[in-house]
Amino acid sequence: MSQVANPYTPAAHSLRRNPSQAELRALTAAMPSTRLTAYDNYNTQTKVLARSTESTYIVTDDPSMTSSQTISRAEGRRIGELQEEHLRQQRALVIDGYIGNDPEFRCPARLVIDERWANIAGMQDHLFFKEADSGADFSPWFTVVYTPGLVADGYPKGRLIAVDLEAGVTRVLNSDYFGESKKGLLRMWNQLVYERGGLALHAGCKVIPTAAGPRTLLIVGLSGTGKTTTTFTRQNDSKPVQDDFVALMPQGRVYGSENGCFAKTYALSQEDEPTIYGAVTSPVAYLENVSQQQVGGPVDFFDESYTQNGRAVFPMEALGWSEDARQAPPVSALLILNRNDGIIPAVARLSVDQAAAYFMLGETKGTAAGGAAEAGKSLRVPGTNPFFPLLHAQQGNRFRELHQSGRFQVYLLNTGAVGGGDGDSNAKKVRIPHSSALVKAIAEGTISWETDPDFGYEVASSVPGIDDLELLQPQRLYHRQGRDAEHAAIVERLRRERLDYLAGFPGLNDELIAAIRVG
Repeated sequence: MSQVANPYTPAAHSLRRNPSQAELRALTAAMPSTRLTAYDNYNTQTKVLARSTESTYIVTDDPSMTSSQTISRAEGRRIGELQEEHLRQQRALVIDGYIGNDPEFRCPARLVIDERWANIAGMQDHLFFKEADSGADFSPWFTVVYTPGLVADGYPKGRLIAVDLEAGVTRVLNSDYFGESKKGLLRMWNQLVYERGGLALHAGCKVIPTAAGPRTLLIVGLSGTGKTTTTFTRQNDSKPVQDDFVALMPQGRVYGSENGCFAKTYALSQEDEPTIYGAVTSPVAYLENVSQQQVGGPVDFFDESYTQNGRAVFPMEALGWSEDARQAPPVSALLILNRNDGIIPAVARLSVDQAAAYFMLGETKGTAAGGAAEAGKSLRVPGTNPFFPLLHAQQGNRFRELHQSGRFQVYLLNTGAVGGGDGDSNAKKVRIPHSSALVKAIAEGTISWETDPDFGYEVASSVPGIDDLELLQPQRLYHRQGRDAEHAAIVERLRRERLDYLAGFPGLNDELIAAIRVG
């Protein structure tokens, strides 16, 4: 990974550097796949509806350095030449900015994209931090080169995301989904954070005022599991700091990454999520794949006929209230989201080794954000971070080190249900008000705890604002319903599966694995 300037810029037919938002909006309006909405913003329908995990490769001649699939450096050069030749025939946009805004940690970055997909440029421009030196002499450490109109023959669905960590360049071929731009940059940033002694977390960040002082909370979770909702739901006039990625450093220090939000819009409600709803329906927002029947008309956030993975990008300032990451105190608590529908309690408090183990397990239900292959299925994604480009064992071990070096507690938070899934009459849903009450109680330290006999972590015996003990201790629900044998079978199955899963990561700390052998 290069931590020095990378002057690379493709030789396109023409390059328009750093156009204004007004210019990007005009270019977006001219796209055949884009429609004006009733909110005076633009909604673009894409062909690719989610990130293309099966088409993502690390460029290296040493496959042992990553847990991801790889292509050789020679193949990487061939793809680069193919893309460069294509760009020579195109008009391209260059968008420059920074990942992060702390002078000690910010990273200059660049997006180069075919002008015909100007919405992606406009969205990325919202996420970058800007400084006065983003001019002709700007030299990025990370660059994403984006050619949605170029087919990658021989790769899954003709698409390719080629990640060259050594050069600091990611090449995206034949995808018009915006997520490949932001994740392309943040994936490379992941390695930089690791090399600097920290860990990039797929996490939101918020600061909650309490009587004992402000508390910084990190919310770790796979896309679509409630990370953004949990981050932006207000407790004690809390303020969001970051929506999607943060750098966690020793002693709990946190650095931000983006100056905007890439929010999932499916089932977005003004009543339940007024802050996000207001930003998404503001004129500055860019919408992607949100259901809309008429040009200039309203959108339907609940219609999933095209995709559940509707998205919106808006700058943080559209919220009207947020906290600068540079002002956030060290982390007080870290929440690992697990959208489950079985025996995971609404909240559990974890020891250091348990925390690292559950972080590595990354258990959740997949959503449309990961494509049709993941939606609705039980998943395990180490760190709930599909974008970590090195070895997954490095994530778990580093997380344990950082937890030991800081003074924060780690909690497991179930944003799904207990006792069964959707449509199951035996189930109880963990709703947004429940999660909000838990976040508030965690920040204020008002939860009473007792040890769970099956998994050894601590479960809540009382939480202000929650009067349903079965959400907090699911075994009570199973017992009342005469399902004790089912509960015991799930406990045994989970323990066995978790141990087998963690054993698949050579080099993972043994104490971390031992924390799962309780019971």
